[in-house]
Amino acid sequence: MQKDTFHTIGASAEGLFKDKGSKFLAFAFPIQQEGEVHVQVDALRKAHPKARHFCYAYRIGLGGLRFRANDDGEPSGTAGRPILGQIDSFGLTNVAVVVVRYFGGTLLGAAGLIQAYRAAAADALRQAPVIEQQLQQLVRLEFPYSLMNHILHAVKKLGLPIYAQQYGEQGTVTIGIPLSSVGQAIQRLQVLAGGLHPEEVEMGKTVEGLIITLLPEG
Repeated sequence: MQKDTFHTIGASAEGLFKDKGSKFLAFAFPIQQEGEVHVQVDALRKAHPKARHFCYAYRIGLGGLRFRANDDGEPSGTAGRPILGQIDSFGLTNVAVVVVRYFGGTLLGAAGLIQAYRAAAADALRQAPVIEQQLQQLVRLEFPYSLMNHILHAVKKLGLPIYAQQYGEQGTVTIGIPLSSVGQAIQRLQVLAGGLHPEEVEMGKTVEGLIITLLPEG
């Protein structure tokens, strides 16, 4: 039977490792999509303008099938892979770790770098609360402002997390629905938001103006 839960971290956490004057600051955070990693890396570059390297790794999805390890200028295999190895060692997915290095003037060699990035990542992950979550389908809701209060009320009543909101010419909200109950939850959402009867939704009636899109991973 396919698992419908996975382990991730419930909040961001930080770690630290020092060796021969170099400092390795590690930042672990939960993610839903790959684009979030780049946002975090860019923010850390701005926060640490004197740091030399911003190496990272992440895993996303059931079984961690989508992943990346980035050495950011360090010798190949000495930074991203050791960081990824710690995410795997903790049995996590939907997690990214960025390690910011301040060079201390002394070369550490390949073995030293591997140990340093591994230790920094492990320290951050040890500080992070590990939680079990249900697999989720990301769903985008687009709607006119006349429906906004009804949509947000329905999402809240169903206990669905909101991952993104954008308000321009119309409202756009991205929510997560447990993978095992996507169809049922979307039906309930339409019943609550549009004042429809369950039988009407089952027969294919939809809320006028509401566009529901199931988003691919990534």
